Amino acid sequence: MSDLIDLVRAELSTPVDPRVAAMAQAIAAQYPGSARAVLFYGSCLRESELDGLMLDFYLIVSDYGDAYPKRWMAVANRLIPPNVFPFQHDGLIAKYAVLSEADFLRLNSAETRNVSVWARFAQPSRLVWAVDDTARDRAIASVAHAAPTLLAAAGPVVGETPLDWWRRAFTLTYSVELRAERSGRAQSVVDADAERYQRFSAPAIAEIAPDASAGGWSRRRLEGKGLSILRLAKASLTYAGGIDYLAWKINRHAGTKIEIKPWQRRWPLVAALTLVPRLMKSGAIR
Repeated sequence: MSDLIDLVRAELSTPVDPRVAAMAQAIAAQYPGSARAVLFYGSCLRESELDGLMLDFYLIVSDYGDAYPKRWMAVANRLIPPNVFPFQHDGLIAKYAVLSEADFLRLNSAETRNVSVWARFAQPSRLVWAVDDTARDRAIASVAHAAPTLLAAAGPVVGETPLDWWRRAFTLTYSVELRAERSGRAQSVVDADAERYQRFSAPAIAEIAPDASAGGWSRRRLEGKGLSILRLAKASLTYAGGIDYLAWKINRHAGTKIEIKPWQRRWPLVAALTLVPRLMKSGAIR
C-alpha cells in the first residue's frame, strides 16, 4: 500500500487556511489527554472565503471513556458513532464528529457496510492537527483504506473508465444516506478535481482485495437511512441547535425555505422525527 499511503500522506499534509488550523487545535484542546488527531474535510476545502460557512472536522480520540466526563456520552459514541458537536472559534463556525482511533480505522475499511466514513475520506481531506507522529501515521493509514473500500463496494464494470467508476461509486453512497443535495452532486465531487481522482485510481484499485465483494446496496440503503435517522435523533441530545443546523443544511443544498418554530427548538427530537418523513415525501431529502 506504499504508493497509496504516499499519495494520502501528501494530500493530508497540504496546507490549510491558518484559521482552520487554529480551529482544529482549539477543538483538540477541549479533549486533553484523549485527542489524537483532527481532520478537515468537506466542501469547504474548496472554498477560499470561509466566513458564513459551516466547516467540517473529525476529531480522533484514543478512547471514548477518556474523552467524555459523562459515561452516557461515551456509550452513545460507541453504539452509534460518531457524536457530533457544534463549535465556534475566531468568528468561524463548525461542527466536529468524534471517533476513536479504532473506530476510525474500522469505519474506513471494508469491515463495515456503513458508508458514512469511507465515502467521505475517499474524497480529499486534510490532517490539520496531530498530537504526535504515531497519531499522524495511524490517521494516514486509516484514511488510506477509504478509497479502495469505496471502489470495491461499487465493483468494476467492463469498459468503464476509472473516473466513471468513482462517479458511480459516489452516486451509490449518496443513495444510502439521507441527503439534501441536489441530484448530480455525487458526480460533481469527481468533476471538481478529476486529476486527483485519476491520480488515485491505479494505487487505490491495486489495494482492492481479490476476494472483495461488491453489491449489497439495497441492504446498505435500508440500514443507512435507518442509521441516519438514529444519528439525527441522537444529535438532538448532543448537538445544541441541531434542528436549526438541519434546516440550514437542507435549505442550502435543496433550495427549500424551512423555518424552525419555537416548539421545534424546545422539542428537537420530536421535530426532527416528524420533519424528516415530510421532507423525504417532498423530495427535499432522499
